[in-house]
Amino acid sequence: ADPLGLWTGTLVADRGICPETRAPSTLQIGTKRIAFTPADGSQILLGTRDATPGRFHAQLLLSDMNHKPYPMVFEGTPDGDSIRGVYGTPRCRAHVVLTRPRENAIAHFLGH
Repeated sequence: ADPLGLWTGTLVADRGICPETRAPSTLQIGTKRIAFTPADGSQILLGTRDATPGRFHAQLLLSDMNHKPYPMVFEGTPDGDSIRGVYGTPRCRAHVVLTRPRENAIAHFLGH
């Protein structure tokens, strides 16, 4: 089954400081692109669906206060009717199990 559409789950910290665990995160899978929004905040990690089926990679490169690179990375793999993901930044490592939302009342679409 194609994993197109919305997936949600809450990040669980493995180590470091992870404010991203405060609220559910959303993974949006399109035919060509994916987007991961940690804690449904203002930062959106983007990626393209590559030739490897079953691998989802998204990232966002910010700068910290000292103008050092601050990469945010998400990697996901399908696992039955869920998607297991790992999320990392320079200060946080976390994992997440994403499942289909119970209702698609909140319609986010890629590319808006």
